Amino acid sequence: MHGVEFDPGEVARVGDIAPDFELPVLLSGVKGMLRLRDELNFKNVVLAFYPGNWDEVSAQQMREYQAQRDELRARGVEAIGICVDSIMNTTVWERTIGPFDFPICSDFWPHGAVGRAYGVLRWQGAEQGKCERAIVVVSRAGRIAFRRVYGDRLVPPIGETWEALRNL
Repeated sequence: MHGVEFDPGEVARVGDIAPDFELPVLLSGVKGMLRLRDELNFKNVVLAFYPGNWDEVSAQQMREYQAQRDELRARGVEAIGICVDSIMNTTVWERTIGPFDFPICSDFWPHGAVGRAYGVLRWQGAEQGKCERAIVVVSRAGRIAFRRVYGDRLVPPIGETWEALRNL
């Protein structure tokens, strides 16, 4: 998708097969790679897109997922944070506000390709190139079951995510 003008109308929607991706990941302080299809083998997945590191609302959002970690695991769910900041930036941020034992991915290069595929990358305006704060629930069958974009200053209500997961 790099170098191609993005048409915001061509995005994955509820009911569609979730676009697969492979991104650099930080998991419990260790860098690696994460592929969505590998995560879907046994779990439903919550993709938690956020505008960037070093933002207090993003920190609150990731802390909430950490606080819900045991419940998510018990229900066969993996939360995955995704933003366009570099994996090095994410590593320093996680050390400052964490630790987190769920994956946090960097959609840095090609810049925002995963955010574009899911229709959450801002493609115009002053905040161009950042992701919207959005939740996408992907069933273990690989289909998008829930998708919602939130305002920058709002931590997505965890209750909405639980409701979407109950409906799978």
